[in-house]
Amino acid sequence: MSESSGTGEAGGSALSFDLTERPWIGVLQQDGVERELSLREVFEQARDIRRVSGDLPTQEFALTRLLLAIAHDALDGPKDIEHWSRLWSDPECFAGVGEYLDVHRGSFDLLDAEVPFFQTAGLRTAKDEVFSLNRIVADVPNGDPFFSARLPAVDRLGFAEAARWVVHAHAYDTSGIKSGVVGDDRAKGGKVYPLGVGWAGNLGGVFVEGRDLRETLLLNLVAADTSGIVSGTDDRPAWRRGPSGPGGGERTPTGLRDLYTWQSRRLRLHADADGVHGVVLGYGDPLPARNMHRHEPMTAWRRSPAQEKKYREKLIYLPREHDPARSAWRGIAALVADRGQTKKGTDDVPLHLRPGVLEWVARLVTSRKLSRGFLVRARIIGTAYGTQQSVVDEVVDDHLTMDVVLLHEQDREYAQQAIDAAGDADEAVKTLGDLATDLERAAGSENEGPRTVARDRGFGELEGPYRTWLAALGSAEDPVEQRAEWQRQAYGIVLRLGRQMVADAGDLAWEGRTVPTKQGSVWLNSALAERWFRKRLRTCLGQSFPSDRPSDPGVAEESL
Repeated sequence: MSESSGTGEAGGSALSFDLTERPWIGVLQQDGVERELSLREVFEQARDIRRVSGDLPTQEFALTRLLLAIAHDALDGPKDIEHWSRLWSDPECFAGVGEYLDVHRGSFDLLDAEVPFFQTAGLRTAKDEVFSLNRIVADVPNGDPFFSARLPAVDRLGFAEAARWVVHAHAYDTSGIKSGVVGDDRAKGGKVYPLGVGWAGNLGGVFVEGRDLRETLLLNLVAADTSGIVSGTDDRPAWRRGPSGPGGGERTPTGLRDLYTWQSRRLRLHADADGVHGVVLGYGDPLPARNMHRHEPMTAWRRSPAQEKKYREKLIYLPREHDPARSAWRGIAALVADRGQTKKGTDDVPLHLRPGVLEWVARLVTSRKLSRGFLVRARIIGTAYGTQQSVVDEVVDDHLTMDVVLLHEQDREYAQQAIDAAGDADEAVKTLGDLATDLERAAGSENEGPRTVARDRGFGELEGPYRTWLAALGSAEDPVEQRAEWQRQAYGIVLRLGRQMVADAGDLAWEGRTVPTKQGSVWLNSALAERWFRKRLRTCLGQSFPSDRPSDPGVAEESL
């Protein structure tokens, strides 16, 4: 039996797995049941689906972008905001996708002999090697198993799961040395040296979720006339560009359909009638991340002075990646701050840009296509790589639920208060860290560990209340008063944590010792540390809170 992808025989018949008809995309239904559906079923049942459900959050991001590429191409749009509005008002807006899939059905066969989906037919190394599926299954990185229960290796995959990992490999495959395939002129000694991770692996991924998958797809379906996003008249997804040969060439994406299906790898599955058992994987089309902000809407961007100096260019933006140690709510400014609210450099150019997809939703809100009170979730997904991007260290998956009024371009006060409230939390938690340091010094220690623990606990305690407050912010008549209410909440939470820290500090901190300050030496004990903490907390939250002084009225209110 031949083992080539798409050319295997099963009882005399060529192998086939039609992604338009066979279930392979995991979804979470509105009733909480998880299922696998075909491409056709996903669009037909979009209103009954809560979201795509992948083997990893990054797989969900990659599959959602695939669905968006299909929707853009099938609808040939939306051409402008009015076209989008008609789609939003039409419960059957995706009815035409079925006919589109019929037309392009031959391009969606995972095992086709000539044009296997997202693969290169006949791809081979000079030695005809077939490699372990570990190379595309991201939860089993080479040498260091990650999330999976599949230890120590992946020997075989069903066709449905293999299809999901093929899509994921183009988006998030690691960098490192890869096999040199026959016909790739970049190969040296049978190897191709590192060319970077899959395109989505460069991003701090952001997309908008609605109440169901239909709304989610539409909210992320950026119109072709959107300012700041390139949309060429010849924009096509990968399956309408013809088969990709070995190797790759440098070019710029023509638009979102091209970008969302970018072929950053060349791969070929090896299968038999029982499933997929091996893969050949090499580099495909490189795509430098530098200044791609006019093409890629699903990430925030940061200005890079280092890159500007290196390439001698006046302005370079790079994707703003997610910090696994920082929850999404603490970085809300990257999501809702427009150019007028963003810090600028000496040349008055913004240091950061929010994701284009949120700029698009802001346009929908300002144009009254979405009404105040409509809640969306900004979904945050990304990958942190390690060891020269050759392994996956962490996967980030977070979200923020917010009223779309926070994105209104002519009513920025709500967004500003949300940003400032997150800043209040940062400052309040800083006072908690300072208290931990003071208590350690009072006990005769310089250990910084308690400061980190105190800050982590502070952010952990504030996270839930902030998220609840943010979701309700849009319904408030006065956002400034709502911020004052948040400050009162934060004050109570952090004060309680500080009191507990003082109570737990122990006898050495209670007794204290002499320490130097800017005003001279003082006797620092837990009582004075608490006094300083309360003063700082009242100051940073900008409120006339009760002084709530500790029991020792004789200690000085000085700051270190």
